[in-house]
Amino acid sequence: MKSALNIGFAILMVLPCLVTAQSTSEKLKSEQKRLENKISSTKSLLNKTRSIKEKSLGELQLIENQIQFREQLVYNFDNQVRGAEMKMAQKDTEIKELQARMKRLRLHFKRLLLYAYKHRNKFGRMMYIFSASDYHQAFKRSDYLQRIAEIQKKQFLMIRQHQGLIKEELKTIELERQYKLNLLTEKQQEKYAIEQDKKRQEETYKKLKQEESKLNTQLREDERKKEVLKQRISAAIKKEIAEAEAKRKKAEAEAAKKKTSSTPATAGKDNSPGPSAPKATPVFTETKESVAMGKSFEGSKGRLPWPVDKGSITERFGKNAHPTLDNVYTNNNGIDISAPKGAQVRAVFEGEVTSVLNIPGAGKVVIIKHGNYRTVYSNLQETFVKIGSKVNTKQSIGTLLPNDDSSVSVAHFEVHVVNGTLVQCLNPSLWISH
Repeated sequence: MKSALNIGFAILMVLPCLVTAQSTSEKLKSEQKRLENKISSTKSLLNKTRSIKEKSLGELQLIENQIQFREQLVYNFDNQVRGAEMKMAQKDTEIKELQARMKRLRLHFKRLLLYAYKHRNKFGRMMYIFSASDYHQAFKRSDYLQRIAEIQKKQFLMIRQHQGLIKEELKTIELERQYKLNLLTEKQQEKYAIEQDKKRQEETYKKLKQEESKLNTQLREDERKKEVLKQRISAAIKKEIAEAEAKRKKAEAEAAKKKTSSTPATAGKDNSPGPSAPKATPVFTETKESVAMGKSFEGSKGRLPWPVDKGSITERFGKNAHPTLDNVYTNNNGIDISAPKGAQVRAVFEGEVTSVLNIPGAGKVVIIKHGNYRTVYSNLQETFVKIGSKVNTKQSIGTLLPNDDSSVSVAHFEVHVVNGTLVQCLNPSLWISH
C-alpha cells in the first residue's frame, strides 16, 4: 500500500511539469505555423517580382522580410529541438524510475507468492485461524489473510501497469527522437534558403545602388505624395468633426428654442442682451453609440485582421532608414503592405465610411470611423463603398491600385485617434494581429 501511495505521489508531482512542457511545445508549434505562413506569403510575392527585370525597393524589403522570417523559424526550430531533448531526458529518467519501482514490486510480489505457496493448504489457513486464542483474534487473522490476497492482486496489476507505462514511454521517446531529426533537417533547409535569399538581396542592392540619382528623384516624389496624402486625410477628418459639431449645436439650439417657446413669459423681466460670452473652442462630442464603438475598437488592439488577406509589411510606421541611400530617412504615418497585384482591401473593424477621396499619387482613399478612432485605406483603384456606408469587419471596400513597374501592389494603412479637435496618428502594427 505504501508503495502504491509513493507512485501516485510521484505521478502527481510530474503532471504539472508535463502540462507546462506541453503548453510550451504547443506554443512553439503554433509560432512555427505562423512563420511558415508568412514565409509562404512573402515567397509568393517574391516569385511575382522575379518576372520584372528592373529591381525595386519593394523587392529589396520583401527579401529582407523573408530573411527575418526564416531566421525566426530557425530559432523556433532550435527551441523545439531543445524542448524535445529535454523531454527525452525527462522520459528517460521516468523510465528508469519506473523500472526501479517495478523491480521492487516484483521482489515484493515474489515474497508474497512464496508465502502463499508455503501456506497453500486450505487446512493450514483454517488451522491458522482456529488456533487463535479468541474470536476477536480469529477475525483479525482472517482479515489479515484476506488483505494479503488483495495486496498480491494489486501488486500484480501494478506490475502490469508499469510494464505498459514503460512501453508507452519508450514509444514516446522514439517519436520525439524522430521529430527532433525532422526539425534538424528542416533547420538545415531554412539555413540554405537564408543563404540564397542573402545572395539575391546583395544582387538587388548592388543594382539599386547604381541608380542613386533615379532613387533620389523617386524619393522626393514619394515624399511629396505622402505630404499631400497627410494633408488631405487631416482635412477630411477635421471637416467631418466640424460637421458633426455643427449638427450637434443645431440640434441643441432647436431643443432650447422649443423649451423657450413652451415656457410662459415673465412680466417685467429684463430681456435685454447681456455682454456676449467669449467663443469657446469647438469640441467634438461623441454619442453613446460612438463611445461604445470606440471602446470596442480599442479593446481589439493587437487582434485586428490585416487590411489585405495576404501581404508583407515593406515600410513600417514612423522613421525608416532608406534601404540603399546612406543617411536618408523617410517618415510614414502608417504602414505599407505589399500584396498581390490588384488585391482586395478590407475593413479591419466594423464602422461607418466618413470620407472617400481621390488623391493624385495615392489613388482613392477610404476613411472609416470607429467611435473616436479612424482607419485609413489608401492606394485604391476602385472602391465598393460610399460616404455613410456601414461596413463590417473584413468586408471588402475596394481593390488596390497596380504599380506600373511591379507585379505587386502596395496598400497604405493608417490608424488615427480623435481627442477633442486633436487628431493623432497611431502605429498600425500595434493594432493588427501578428
